[in-house]
Amino acid sequence: MSGTRPGRTLLRQEVVEGIKRYILDERLRPGDPLPTEPALCEALGASRSSVREAVKILAALDIVEVRHGHGTYVGRLSLSALVESLTFRGLLSPDDDFQVMADLVDVRELFERGMADRIISSLSAEQLDSLEGLVATMRATGAGDGHGFVAADRAFHALLVAPLGNDLIGQLSMAFWDVYTIVAPHLDGFTHADETATITAHQNIVDAARAGDTTAFLKALGEHYAPVRRRIAEARSRGANPL
Repeated sequence: MSGTRPGRTLLRQEVVEGIKRYILDERLRPGDPLPTEPALCEALGASRSSVREAVKILAALDIVEVRHGHGTYVGRLSLSALVESLTFRGLLSPDDDFQVMADLVDVRELFERGMADRIISSLSAEQLDSLEGLVATMRATGAGDGHGFVAADRAFHALLVAPLGNDLIGQLSMAFWDVYTIVAPHLDGFTHADETATITAHQNIVDAARAGDTTAFLKALGEHYAPVRRRIAEARSRGANPL
């Protein structure tokens, strides 16, 4: 990287911005095709190598998708790059490894607490039943099962914000959830008491939403996030390193 010429770096970034601008100007949507490589070269006044490098950068950000043998398309525009960045930051923070985890928990809870009234009013009877079913799955599998418990927990929080109809909140909530689940195993083990408290808190969230009780809903959310905050605080007090 130290051998990269400044002029080439600038040109590559200009091509990146040019492709992004083209997507916006043409009002393209995820899955729409982009012009061929020669057409992009001509339109942007760039070399083939610069266009290829720019496409690689945009593909890593999920802004474009390269389908070999078919062409280049507008990507899913997911938050995968954010997840990768936050995960690495959570695993390698120069100041406080555990502060990143605490921040992620705060952000996850912030979404749900801030939207509590709307969540409660928007959840349908069928969605409440589905949430109840996910709690039952958590209870049946237990944290020792690993995948089943975690998958049900993730699905629960995805469904909880789904009625808001806000794609950005849904994506961000799941992105922070995914980052946390990658980083969290570096804390001490999840005890049986933690498992019981987590399942109970999820059930209380459902019960409060079904009853339309915002106060109880907020209380249950606090109970849900309390065990992990305790684990982070204990790790900090011991001066442990999660890596």
